[in-house]
Amino acid sequence: MEWIILLLVVAAVGYAIYVYNNLIRNRQLVEEGWSGIDVQLKRRADLIPNMLETVKGYMGHERETLQAVTDARAAVQAAQNGTPGERGHAEGLLSGALGRLFAVAEAYPDLKANTNFLEFQAALQTVEDEIQLSRRYYNGAVRNLNIAVESFPSNIVANAFKFEKAEYFELENEADRAVPQVKFQ
Repeated sequence: MEWIILLLVVAAVGYAIYVYNNLIRNRQLVEEGWSGIDVQLKRRADLIPNMLETVKGYMGHERETLQAVTDARAAVQAAQNGTPGERGHAEGLLSGALGRLFAVAEAYPDLKANTNFLEFQAALQTVEDEIQLSRRYYNGAVRNLNIAVESFPSNIVANAFKFEKAEYFELENEADRAVPQVKFQ
């Protein structure tokens, strides 16, 4: 009988160690994912001043649009150490301002033909794609950690060692989530 009890205790301790290590692995994956997002967001923020300088010469009359991008970039810089929710909100504002900038740029044929502007636009699109991939990876890692933290019996180990759920990185701009309307005439 003693052997059975000892075997059960060893099995329970072994399982607790396995669950703890799995929680640590998931937490590290979340941190790695956030680091990837952070790198891509910094790349995007670094591209914007150069692009704005290129645009300013052509869009002298569009001060509000240029100021909105500048203000949104400043908000992103201020939220750099914030939570994923705070960063998501600031990045959503910047994405909206950049969208308006590119929409206004359509009215300036010389700007649309400018090589520097086209290069910045292509670089920004590449960075946006990388942000999307990084966000997907991060949110998948967050999902796995949150499942482990909330699921029984791993939640017992998670609560004992104070593991907490992580926050998803989501878009704050409702317009980005809206389904586009297509009308044929």
